[in-house]
Amino acid sequence: MKTFSGRRTRILAATTATAGLVLVAACTSTGNGGSGSKTAAGGVQLVKAGQLTTCTHLPYPPFQSEINGKVQGFDVSLIDLVAKDLGVKQQILDTPFENFKTGAFLNSGECDVAAAGMTITAERKKNVDFSDPYFDATQALLVDKNSGITSLADAKAKKVKLGAQAQTTGEDYAKKQGFDPVSFESSDAVLNGLRTGQVKAVIIDYPVVQGWLKDKANADKFKVADNLNTGEQYGFTVKKGNTKLLAAVNKAIKDAKADGTYKKLYEKWIGPYNPAAASPSPAAS
Repeated sequence: MKTFSGRRTRILAATTATAGLVLVAACTSTGNGGSGSKTAAGGVQLVKAGQLTTCTHLPYPPFQSEINGKVQGFDVSLIDLVAKDLGVKQQILDTPFENFKTGAFLNSGECDVAAAGMTITAERKKNVDFSDPYFDATQALLVDKNSGITSLADAKAKKVKLGAQAQTTGEDYAKKQGFDPVSFESSDAVLNGLRTGQVKAVIIDYPVVQGWLKDKANADKFKVADNLNTGEQYGFTVKKGNTKLLAAVNKAIKDAKADGTYKKLYEKWIGPYNPAAASPSPAAS
């Protein structure tokens, strides 16, 4: 996801898991905000009193995006569960994606947790602590129905101009397969690149494609030419050593899978539920 030096970090505040989030400011605030203790339930230390501050990168449906003026999605709903357990409300900061790889906003005290549909990798683990996996992901090759492209191998043989979201595992995968992908800043830009003919095919997380194809106009025009099982799992991140918050995040994920909440949120935001998604699995290495 490309970023620009003049981009401003946006602050978005959560209300509840069902009501969603509303935009409340247009620049980063570094003050303590509110009053009272920064210690939440379970002794979890927060960067700002009374709120769980989450870094994300918009848009990335169905995990987080603005819908009717509110930031909503699968990640948002899961982190709302963490905030509820801590007795606070979630507030979201829309930040450049490279911060998730380096942990910059966690280390600087801007955010408590990062949630951005982020794949757990050994390289990223050097900078942040990952939660237990909360989603098993695959990549998809999306093409125009009239393109004649039947698979990734076919796209490569035809030397198709391919697009991907910058600084993502999808882009990394495309490069490993021998492509020189056109990089787009956001998932919306990826889809627009395909729509406008800037590229003939795109590689991006399959759940994102699922969300796009819920729109009839997209479903009529595009198709999945290949499903690419890359063995990826998503995790939320906290600052290295923040064991109490990490434990709270893991507990919320475990409880949601056990009591049926995870299944409901999965079906709401992603699609037909795959029971394997809720089975215990170790963090990817």
